[in-house]
Amino acid sequence: MQTVPAATDVLVVGAGPAGSAAAAWSARHGLDTLLLDAAVFPRDKTCGDGLTPRAVAELTSLGLEDWLRSRTVNIGLRAHGFGQRLLLPWPGGNLPNWGSAVPRTELDDHLRTTAVKAGATAVDGARAVGVRRAEGERGRVTAVVVQRSMPDGTTEQHEIACRRLVVADGVRSPLGKQLGRTWHRDTVYGVAGRSYVSSTQSDDPWISSHLELRDENDQVLSGYGWIFPLGDGEVNLGAGTLATAKRPADVAIRPLMKLYADDLRESFGLGEELRMPTSALLPMGGAVSGVSGPNWALIGDAAACVNPLNGEGIDYGLETGRLVADLLARGDGDLEAPWRSTLVGHYGESFSVARRLAGLVTVPGLLARLGPVGMRSRLGMTLALRWMGNLVDDSDRDLAARAWRAAGRLSVARDARPPFS
Repeated sequence: MQTVPAATDVLVVGAGPAGSAAAAWSARHGLDTLLLDAAVFPRDKTCGDGLTPRAVAELTSLGLEDWLRSRTVNIGLRAHGFGQRLLLPWPGGNLPNWGSAVPRTELDDHLRTTAVKAGATAVDGARAVGVRRAEGERGRVTAVVVQRSMPDGTTEQHEIACRRLVVADGVRSPLGKQLGRTWHRDTVYGVAGRSYVSSTQSDDPWISSHLELRDENDQVLSGYGWIFPLGDGEVNLGAGTLATAKRPADVAIRPLMKLYADDLRESFGLGEELRMPTSALLPMGGAVSGVSGPNWALIGDAAACVNPLNGEGIDYGLETGRLVADLLARGDGDLEAPWRSTLVGHYGESFSVARRLAGLVTVPGLLARLGPVGMRSRLGMTLALRWMGNLVDDSDRDLAARAWRAAGRLSVARDARPPFS
């Protein structure tokens, strides 16, 4: 088994896209970096596997463009619903004009390897179960307690001393909870499931989104279904719905995926078996407090960096991994205020307006009334793709980008609890 180091400068817990990106960039900055994960790689993760142009940009900056192009490339979104079908190319601009889709079993393993090649040490099968804190230093973490299962069936615990801690342990974030992370469900959250199924459309250059998702009673649900071609004979097929504390989701995701697949079997040449069906609950839009402390920070899904309008989280994970590494490279200063400010500055406005719009979709009957109107407008859907897909870059100055940012500022000003607070 891999040896667990006794100490490190930067300890990253969780080797998904966020954690592996943080470890890769941290190591490239010359910091002694240890990357831990509870699972043994390669391992699966519930996800749609889609990689938007924003995610492609981050993967390209890590040096993975050629690897990504060797998998599959898509050129945009095919939107279905309410009697309409629209082909919406990726807008390009300051971001790439292409996307991809890679199963998380493969993507996460490759990103973890990228972090190791950058100089990070990676140990899998090591679950972070607790922290040690310094007395009288406002909760500064001095060590993380790690538990490992041994070949003889026993378990061992190790303490790893660290100067700085990055928490990237996913949507449930058990280590984040120990540090004070709280998920607030008064704003919108997601319930989603995914599966793999053979398809004659596995090489389709378009990803498909069905905005008119119906249940067994033919009622329109507050969510959407997707089919993302993987280029390997299969597609990722999934469905998700939105909910709030006031309007919780009342749907069984796995039967819904089967119903969705049955409806599309002929048009997408789908096989009969839905392989590896899984589901997950998704905190969204920065709906958490306690994202940082004196020497620790939450990133990616652990910080609820998930798009409320489409459930996308990989691009935010990759970005927050890079951003936190940049912050760590500046020195040993306090992380609490700077990291929360970084999250608010990059995502606060867009998350606020996105979760407000997504919350409207949970109002019974509203999507069924407005969906047909929206799908008849190609311009409106093109704008929606850009806004919903997190494709407004900080450097964009066009009218659509300015309108989105203005809406974000107005939304934040009216939030009872702004993102990350």
